[in-house]
Amino acid sequence: MNIDYENRYAIGQNEAKTFNTQELRTNFLADDLFQQDKIKLVYTHYERYIIGGAVPTKGPLSLSAIDPLKAKNFLDRRELGIINIGAAGRVTVDGEVFELNNKEALYIGAGQKTVVFESMNEMAPARFYLNSAPAHKSYPNKKVTREDANVLELGSLETSNERSIYQLIINGVVETCQLQMGMTCLKPGSVWNTMPAHQHDRRMEAYLYFDLAEDQAVSHFMGEPKETRLIWTGNEQAVISPAWSIHSGAGTSNYSFIWGMAGENLDYDDMDKYMPNELR
Repeated sequence: MNIDYENRYAIGQNEAKTFNTQELRTNFLADDLFQQDKIKLVYTHYERYIIGGAVPTKGPLSLSAIDPLKAKNFLDRRELGIINIGAAGRVTVDGEVFELNNKEALYIGAGQKTVVFESMNEMAPARFYLNSAPAHKSYPNKKVTREDANVLELGSLETSNERSIYQLIINGVVETCQLQMGMTCLKPGSVWNTMPAHQHDRRMEAYLYFDLAEDQAVSHFMGEPKETRLIWTGNEQAVISPAWSIHSGAGTSNYSFIWGMAGENLDYDDMDKYMPNELR
């Protein structure tokens, strides 16, 4: 079976304060999601959220249930969001085919039986980024392009955070139970994301950094606002962010990242913001 998974158990803020660099990376960084001809999943115990990657080259990859779900099919009690960060690919959901180009998204509602990933060209494979959360009902499947997204233009070059935010799988664009996903693309010359930094005690979040040159990096800031820590990340690496943690970063060049979240509500602006001079 071409699917691997790992468990990440929940870590509290008091425990995280004692972690060294490697312990932070072991618990919060996912650095190997995109493996050729494999689906790799990380099952977290924050809102039972799953992040993962699928890179089909030699043939299709089928998403099957993993043991923690205790289900016959992966989506029996879950919803799924997909964003393609690679070349063109297709996702077949119970016989319905969705073609996804680079930076296009697909929402799949609960109850679907089969999800199959394919690349259009094995020499230039699709790279599907997956986020999944528990779901209490089934909503319709829906493809979302950047043209369909709700787009926010925020920041400025003067503060090094000029960026475009594409709200792809979000309330008002797609009906979901709790899953929300989108993409932030920083403009050349800008390196800071999500300033002012924020946390939201009502939901967790995960960041996937991409569009980053192999010799560049992003320093991802996490932790409580008065007790911050950092994790250095590379291209196509993700950071799991508990509800008690801020999530922000600064890169050695501009980059893009995908944010995904789940929890208590669907209000995108439900966040507690902290100005740069408030952080410690």
